[in-house]
Amino acid sequence: MRIILSRKGFDSSSGGSPSPILPDGRMVSLPIPDKQSTIRYRDIRWQEFNLGSLVAALTRGRIPPSHFAHLDPDLSIDSLSRSTGWRPIFGQTGAAQGHLRNNNIQSGDVFLFFGLFQNVALASEKLVWDACSAKRHVLWGWLQVDEVVKVDDCAQSSYLWARYHPHFHRKRDPSNTVYVARRNLTLPVATPVELIGAGTFPNYSEQLVLTDSHSTSASQWKLPEWFLPRDGKTPLTYHADAARWKRADDGVRLNAVARGQEFIMDTYEFPEAVGWLVNLLRRHQGAR
Repeated sequence: MRIILSRKGFDSSSGGSPSPILPDGRMVSLPIPDKQSTIRYRDIRWQEFNLGSLVAALTRGRIPPSHFAHLDPDLSIDSLSRSTGWRPIFGQTGAAQGHLRNNNIQSGDVFLFFGLFQNVALASEKLVWDACSAKRHVLWGWLQVDEVVKVDDCAQSSYLWARYHPHFHRKRDPSNTVYVARRNLTLPVATPVELIGAGTFPNYSEQLVLTDSHSTSASQWKLPEWFLPRDGKTPLTYHADAARWKRADDGVRLNAVARGQEFIMDTYEFPEAVGWLVNLLRRHQGAR
């Protein structure tokens, strides 16, 4: 099994800001703008919020509720009105999909989605960014792959429930691929409770944070000790440079690459990753 740390959601270059951590600790990954999509921000529901109003407020109107959104990965059944048979889904294309293909990402592998987040505060009944809060990379959702589907080659009638998804509205592209979630998680170790195959972590937790709390850069990560490269093997693709890794008394420091979307770990080489994943999901599993 492989675990893919997948960077998704708003950041400084896509959306122009982090995603928010609300004063009550809830967090939501904001999908990036996408003019090719047929979904508008105002169409997307998140708990008591219309995502259009939330995005407009946090971008000070730069991105209006009517702007189109790339709702991908799409992990929560409540985000939109759904067709019968809907399942969580994630799409990828271009060089990032080439990296997934070259590493043979397939049924059973697990995406762990992370993004850039920052606290927001309530001021005069409006949500504003908390200037005292650091921006950091936080894990916010997951998806275990059931099906890998090439969009151009698939029988569209078999995926009518997915026709809304942005990757079904792109021009023909041989790399355009979607990953459809399993209904329940299947792992190479026994778990004491049944875990759903895809979902979001609804509440912020320090255990979901990748960024080192002592760093001013979101890309300076603090990870468990077992992440340290060993026997000539590096736990994450794109991070083979030994200079990026440093052992510390309380774990491992990683200078994560500034850009790049999919960082892949082989749990055969780093078996501790399976227990780490199970612990994250058991403690923080949230909405379908």
